[in-house]
Amino acid sequence: MVGYLFNHMMGSWIYNIFHTDLFSFAFLLLAIVLVNQTLLAIALIWSAHIGLDRLLGIGLKYPTEFKDTHLNRV
Repeated sequence: MVGYLFNHMMGSWIYNIFHTDLFSFAFLLLAIVLVNQTLLAIALIWSAHIGLDRLLGIGLKYPTEFKDTHLNRV
C-alpha cells in the first residue's frame, strides 16, 4: 500500500509482487528447508491472505486505479 503514496503504477506493481503465490510459496519452501517455525507461520499466513483476497474477489491491481483488479472492480 505504501507504493500508492507515489502513484498508481508503483502501487499496483508493489501490491502485485506481494500478492502472487510465487513469492509466498518460495518463502514457504525456505521455511521448510531451514526448519524455522516462525518463517513457516509467516509463509502460511501470507498464503492464506492471498487466498482470502481471491475468495473475496480482490485480485491483482491494474495501474489505472486502486479499485481496478483482474477479477472485478472492488
